[in-house]
Amino acid sequence: MKSCIACRRQLPAKPVFKLKNAPASAQDIPDRESVREDKGLDLELYQCGHCGLVQFACQPVAYYQDVIRAGGFSKTMRNLRRGQYRHLIEHYHLEGKCFLEVGCGGGEFLQVLAEFPVEAYGMEHRPELVAQAREAGLQVWEEFPETKEQEFGKGSGHEGPFDVFLSFNFLEHQPEPDVMLQAIWHNLTEGGMGLITVPALEYILEQGSYYELLRDHIAYYSFDTLKGLLEQNGFAVLEEKMINRDTISMIVKKIPKPAQNVPSGFLKKDFSDSLKEGYRVTSHEIEELVRRLEKEGKTLAVWGASHQGFTLAATTVLGQRAEYMIDSAPFKQGKFAPASHLPIVAPEHFWEHPADVVLIAAPGYTDEIAGIIREKSNAKVEILAIRTSHIENV
Repeated sequence: MKSCIACRRQLPAKPVFKLKNAPASAQDIPDRESVREDKGLDLELYQCGHCGLVQFACQPVAYYQDVIRAGGFSKTMRNLRRGQYRHLIEHYHLEGKCFLEVGCGGGEFLQVLAEFPVEAYGMEHRPELVAQAREAGLQVWEEFPETKEQEFGKGSGHEGPFDVFLSFNFLEHQPEPDVMLQAIWHNLTEGGMGLITVPALEYILEQGSYYELLRDHIAYYSFDTLKGLLEQNGFAVLEEKMINRDTISMIVKKIPKPAQNVPSGFLKKDFSDSLKEGYRVTSHEIEELVRRLEKEGKTLAVWGASHQGFTLAATTVLGQRAEYMIDSAPFKQGKFAPASHLPIVAPEHFWEHPADVVLIAAPGYTDEIAGIIREKSNAKVEILAIRTSHIENV
């Protein structure tokens, strides 16, 4: 029987939504040698009847312990982190404290933290990313929270305890989120604090943006279910807010762990209608766009080899009609979008071989990308974007 990843209770017999032909992953992007073997898969989404957590009942991707950030150096994201750090440090008087980012990738956000008067440390599972962070002069070591009483930094010269932890869009990848949180709890000072972000389930449902679903994100937290999970694992939520349109951000404080688990509040309505309607509307509008461009004899490209772009291309006619997918991350270029197999190219390819229409499929970076297209493209390009379940002119 399928069990909830957070509370271990049995999941309902029927899923609330099924995503067909979804990409198998957002990071293991097929190259020319492996693209023939690459196939989409069907994913079943469930909601736990006890704690309310929405989740896929499948094995996590092989790299769930790694943090890979294609947009980590974007101006949009760096400014967002800078504002979060400033508020956390100044409001809670954390100057001079030891900060630990759990899952720091190549140190993209630690570099921003280095601008502030704190001691910054990071732990990351993937050796290549650890090396990248160290080359940038950051204090990072190779480790992942695997057990509840693990001692972070043991033997690295950076042993805890730490005063503040940071976790940016990492928890939703975890098949045992309670273990990760309890390991963090164990490595904080008494009264230690934390800043944690996850993609917001509320945003997905309100916008009908079914294409935000992907196997990499095995869990889909709402404000209620994230708060319930944190409280069950020894953290009081001091602040909670929505940031960057689609992300939950919470500031927490370490407290004694509760003696027993209790159900948390959660969305009680049947939200599957929102996802089904979002899929219907989005796929219909993409079909209408494709028909229009065929009549006008115009070409189409997708900007954003993101999980949103991958899912849209795999589950609609977009993957059959677009010429290519554009992305600025070098490690994605020269490969193919999973399931749809659209070729992924660098922005330079677009400048040299422009399409008539560009559909931006990176909701958090739409305005930034549109500005780049207007500034650097010599051709007259129609710029569209997926922001909700609809296609909009930008």
